[in-house]
Amino acid sequence: MTTITRFESGARMSQAVTHGDMVYLAGQVAGTVVGAGVTAQTQEILAEIDRLLALAGSDKTRLLTATIYLADMATFAEMNAAWDSWVSKENPPTRATVEAKLAGPEYLVEIVVTAAKLA
Repeated sequence: MTTITRFESGARMSQAVTHGDMVYLAGQVAGTVVGAGVTAQTQEILAEIDRLLALAGSDKTRLLTATIYLADMATFAEMNAAWDSWVSKENPPTRATVEAKLAGPEYLVEIVVTAAKLA
């Protein structure tokens, strides 16, 4: 039986879960820069993704897929400014970006990723 390990769990959810060689992250939103622009929120989210992937035994070079939710698709270029400087150019994941109503108006971006563990 493959072990399931949960990281930073609360009553509602875990921030990361590993199962076998896979790492699943919960949707990440800005924390300290809430109210800032899309680029700043995206940068903070990507730093948190880096931290959680490391905690779970992976990194951004092992990303398989990403789903990015934007409160306003007009901010697509702003989000991409942060994404493009962060993502591994040699190992980009599959990606979808959609416009969605997020949990509160202060959240402009939410990102969900799945990765493989480091070998």
